[in-house]
Amino acid sequence: MVLGLDMTTFTLIHVVISLIGIAAGLIAMIGLLSSKPLPGWTALFLVTTILTSATGFLFPFFQLLPSHIVGIISLVLLAAAVVALYVGRLAGWWRPAYVVTALLSLYLNVFVLVVQLFQKVTVLRDLAPNQNEPPFLAAQGVTLLFFVVMIIAALRRYHPAPSYARA
Repeated sequence: MVLGLDMTTFTLIHVVISLIGIAAGLIAMIGLLSSKPLPGWTALFLVTTILTSATGFLFPFFQLLPSHIVGIISLVLLAAAVVALYVGRLAGWWRPAYVVTALLSLYLNVFVLVVQLFQKVTVLRDLAPNQNEPPFLAAQGVTLLFFVVMIIAALRRYHPAPSYARA
């Protein structure tokens, strides 16, 4: 039991929050790429991604796992993104700080999604049972390359109007 929920229910809630975070993050990323701030989608992305990382620590564990390291890194990145957006208001170097930290945290959420897909989907698990086989490495490599390109593009394109930065 976690938070009064059986493990199946808690896991389902954790996964749904994570998928909402990824979807909202991709929509917010489109806003960055088109230099159109999407405050509602951005807030939903930040909140659900923080919840995803935080709830990951509520699963029973007996030692520090790679998933915990990813969660810690994600929470640090998300804290920086929140500060850059809501305290720094994207002024000056806060804009690139926000773009990089927000999109890196989205990348980490997608990275974990790919790991989970290769663990849970039979066809993918059969292709890469140890997650060190070429199909898994290719999927993670494509994911990483995609986010590197998106981060560079967003850094070049995202220049929110001063009114949004002051909001």
